[in-house]
Amino acid sequence: MQKRGIRLSRMMVIFLVIALFIAGCSGGGGNNGNGGNTAEAPKENSGNEKNNQAESAEPQLYELGKEPLEFTLYGNYDWYTMPKWGADETTTWVKENKKVNITEIPNGGNTVQKLNTMIASGDLPDVIWGERGADVERLREAGLLVPLDDYIEKYPNLKKWLDPKALNMLRSPDGKLYQFPNWYTNRPNGNAGWVVNKKIYTELGSPKLETTDDLYAYLKLVKEKYPDVIPLETDLASEGHGLDQIYSAFKENNLSFPRYFAVPSGDKMTSIYKDEAYRESVVYAAKLFREKLMTQDAMTQTRDQVQEKLMNGRVAVYTSSNPTLYAMQAHAALTQKDPDAGYIMIWPIHKEGLDKNKTYPGTYNMLGWNAAVITTGAKDPEAIFAFLDWWTGPEGMTLQMWGVEGEFWQGREADGITPKFTENYTKDKEKLADYQAKMDPLMWVGNTVYVDDIKGKFEATLPENERNWSTYWQYEITWKTQGDATEFINLFPLPDTEEGITFQSGKDIWQKARAQALYAKTDEEALAILDKAHDDTMSIGFEKLLDYYTQRWHENLKMIQGN
Repeated sequence: MQKRGIRLSRMMVIFLVIALFIAGCSGGGGNNGNGGNTAEAPKENSGNEKNNQAESAEPQLYELGKEPLEFTLYGNYDWYTMPKWGADETTTWVKENKKVNITEIPNGGNTVQKLNTMIASGDLPDVIWGERGADVERLREAGLLVPLDDYIEKYPNLKKWLDPKALNMLRSPDGKLYQFPNWYTNRPNGNAGWVVNKKIYTELGSPKLETTDDLYAYLKLVKEKYPDVIPLETDLASEGHGLDQIYSAFKENNLSFPRYFAVPSGDKMTSIYKDEAYRESVVYAAKLFREKLMTQDAMTQTRDQVQEKLMNGRVAVYTSSNPTLYAMQAHAALTQKDPDAGYIMIWPIHKEGLDKNKTYPGTYNMLGWNAAVITTGAKDPEAIFAFLDWWTGPEGMTLQMWGVEGEFWQGREADGITPKFTENYTKDKEKLADYQAKMDPLMWVGNTVYVDDIKGKFEATLPENERNWSTYWQYEITWKTQGDATEFINLFPLPDTEEGITFQSGKDIWQKARAQALYAKTDEEALAILDKAHDDTMSIGFEKLLDYYTQRWHENLKMIQGN
């Protein structure tokens, strides 16, 4: 019975296989209505299943304004102080409508010590805003930063506005992204250059003011005719403002690398102290200083003091890495009292015989200025990223640049991102300039392309006398005269490496030498100070740091070329 049962089972299996084969053939031709429906049903079910899976897999975005979001921010600059959040109309609007409140962690004017304490103790602010490079890598290596890769993919704005090449250059050695850039761009931008007091210039006969020789003669004339006026204001020379712009005048395609104490020569980085153009610029600046043609408190003054002098019209020529910030405000204030007063910009000063179109008083790079990082101290890093991404987008940038809807803009154009500017934009220039200056310390993740496009399109529709002072000169001069230094970014070594220790020692030598050279009583003394600084720097192993710079520079070139 058992064997017969086995044979019956085998027969049943054969019959079942044949039946299934016939059923499969009848359904496969597609001519039979029932067979066709049978074939389509699984496809429909499979499609619905995929759709349901896709819907469930859609990223869940943090919704600003749904719940309160509070975080702390630390500005990693000795000079930085964050305006109180909620003390002005714009941040009050953000606080009320987006439920975001930001509290500053003060730096105490000593960021080196403060950051070291933070890293050692692990007591971190939620966001740190400062220079890209060494400090960021220190924090990353200590495991104190949150990678942003997943957030960048989820949220719309940084992904849309940041050039993919720039994104790659932001990556840390581990291949991840930690930095949210500020004033990133894909085109020339920047404000560095030369500002001239219009009324004084006109009263002196509007002489030729193009070369370093012209500038020297003009400053002497100002000193003679206007003893109460500062011939040349250099802003914070202790940080290089003004001195870097003078240096730019002495060499074509000079992208100014004082921050590295090195310059490119051929395919290598070499000591800045032996760069002939730099030596000329130091001698020139020292001459201006000792002849009292330059502000005598260049190394000690504050930004407020610089602004006060400009606002009172007590400056004949002003040069800095960002002279438009204060000159725009001062121009608006002075022209309100006297239409013939105010400030203009001139094409960058250059040494006689050099090509004026290859003179760059400032530089730009695709990554912009600095960056914000989110630390592991943050309770909800994604929520903070969502805010930063919104802050860098059209709505956030509109608020930062032109305030809350109603005064300088009302509604948006059909594209949904361009504000419709009101007549106050042109009628109340001084108020707008003052507003933007006050918001500047809160612009941590500026979107250059968006702001420039919006300003440019609108300003082009206005007569010249109604255009925003800063925007006008950006289009006329500054954007045309900034050099692309993208290939030279991120050269700084980590501070706890041999190269990093050398860099810090070299920085101490640099700061001392720069101040001493400005105070030099003769040209020979200024050059001797540079020679000694070179020797002192090389004695601490600077050649190895120069090799490190060169290596990083060439790595940048490969990234830019997509290699």
